[in-house]
Amino acid sequence: MKYCSACGEKVSLKIPAGDNRQRYVCLSCDMIHYENPKIVTGCIAQWQGKILMCKRAIEPRYGLWTLPAGFMENEETNVQGAARETAEEANAEVENMQLFCVFSIAHINQVYTMYRGDLVAGQASAGDESLEVALLQEDEVPWQDIAFQVINETLKLYYQDKKNSNFKTHYGDIIKQADNSYSVNYY
Repeated sequence: MKYCSACGEKVSLKIPAGDNRQRYVCLSCDMIHYENPKIVTGCIAQWQGKILMCKRAIEPRYGLWTLPAGFMENEETNVQGAARETAEEANAEVENMQLFCVFSIAHINQVYTMYRGDLVAGQASAGDESLEVALLQEDEVPWQDIAFQVINETLKLYYQDKKNSNFKTHYGDIIKQADNSYSVNYY
């Protein structure tokens, strides 16, 4: 950041009075510009023992598979964002949505919230951000072509809970290691 969004003057990176982190502070109007993690929300849309997955038509991770998810927008609830992303990416409607997992991913400043819901009438088709969509059983999931570690972790938890016939809400941190592998801490 170089300029203040309030007055247009230059900003400086410094620790404001009463704070403990560096922030961009306007040199003219003293406005503090906070940068906080982004919330990503999405859905495991279920239909007759299968789940809806989307093949990405955009970067990052073009051509790889994911669950319908994306950044929450202003003036919407978290669950509304998950339903909107499912509609945008897969032209699909979901109902009976329940929070399934929350993952903090500090190295990319994101918090993922994934819901589990029912795909209405089993209907879906590729939206603008998807090359294709598919309803897949567990043995059909393209595990080697999953776009993001958080989706891989979400799917593993989903199938574990499904096998146990006991869905619960999961919480964890996905931590990128120095060798670019990941570890997951659950709590």
